[in-house]
Amino acid sequence: MKTAISIDDQTFAQAEQAAKELEMSRSEFYVDSVRRRLREIEDAKITEAINRVCANPASADPETQELVRNTARRTFERSEW
Repeated sequence: MKTAISIDDQTFAQAEQAAKELEMSRSEFYVDSVRRRLREIEDAKITEAINRVCANPASADPETQELVRNTARRTFERSEW
């Protein structure tokens, strides 16, 4: 999907330079940046849910408990021993 955004000149120039250094197209750079930000948002939600459960495990709803279990499992699987 094509879209148009407004961005200040300095940020645009920095993004252009970074994309060039990474040998990415402008579109690839912006898509990668948006995806990274979305992951950060999702990670923050997961952290908040984990903190809430850790503060009071009995109060967590089943969906949050499942999220915490799945996150712990994924973290464990990615860990090197």
